[in-house]
Amino acid sequence: MGIIEEVFTIELPVGENFRIQRCRYGSEFIEDKKAKRISIVSGIHGDELEGQYVCFLLGEWLRNNTNKIRGIIDIYPAINSLGIDSITRSVPFYDVDLNRTFPGSKNDFLPAQIASGVVDVMRGSDFAIDIHSSNVFLREIPQVRIAKSQEETLVPLANLLNIDFVWVHDAVTVLESTFAHAMNTIGTKTLVVEMGVGMRLGYAYGHQLLKGILNLMVHEGILEMEPPKEVRFPIQSHVGEVAYLNACCPGLFVPAIEHCQVIEQGTVVGHIVDPLSGISKAEVIAPIGGILFTLRAYPIVYEGSLLGRIFGSNKEEK
Repeated sequence: MGIIEEVFTIELPVGENFRIQRCRYGSEFIEDKKAKRISIVSGIHGDELEGQYVCFLLGEWLRNNTNKIRGIIDIYPAINSLGIDSITRSVPFYDVDLNRTFPGSKNDFLPAQIASGVVDVMRGSDFAIDIHSSNVFLREIPQVRIAKSQEETLVPLANLLNIDFVWVHDAVTVLESTFAHAMNTIGTKTLVVEMGVGMRLGYAYGHQLLKGILNLMVHEGILEMEPPKEVRFPIQSHVGEVAYLNACCPGLFVPAIEHCQVIEQGTVVGHIVDPLSGISKAEVIAPIGGILFTLRAYPIVYEGSLLGRIFGSNKEEK
């Protein structure tokens, strides 16, 4: 059975305490210097719930298969519990994105103190998987996002996770203040998973990622068993291979195709329409062919709103 522990607490201005809990499996391996440790993290953003379901599935599996555990498995389903309780992305009262405050500081404001506590309690983990949903506006296929500077170390691990897409990118200015960057900096190999849509559960996606997490733990010796069957190998992306679809005008975005479709250059992805006049104001055309791995879920758009992302290539380029 897993051991539920309170690993971080801090007093709030309202006279209550903020707490982070984890469930640890494999505590009997703590003194084994050869045993590896993995941290499964969810809920850094309070409106992203996909990871909560993955944590449940993993805990359920581990409770029924304790004899296969050969390492330490820590599950943290609700890092930003205040945000989850209030259905907000950020830390309530401060309106601060917790994933932009790492590595944090014990002498700073509350979100930075939480970030510092999170890093301290997970320090020493060999691996971490940080599970995110998209926001309420976009739907994502299961994917891992990796900074270009960490490609060599992290892509082989991402390939084990049974996800659809590995996106290697170079958005360094944002990554430097995230949980993943902070953990990778101190030697914990940390993967960021994005999937689904905010405030919703994708049950199929949850089971897909569970299989991938088990596969990674088997590969790294944290579980002793046969690897799960039919683990998919993801599509690989590199800088410059992703095209963004943005709205050219305000209106209601009506998709013309389903999410996660392989499309050709010139395909009509959707239309922006005006409900008042009954006029279709714009067609949204794919600038390249490839896989539509992001598609807008919330239909109201303004000029510049992100409608989708395509990974692929322009056949007209040489």
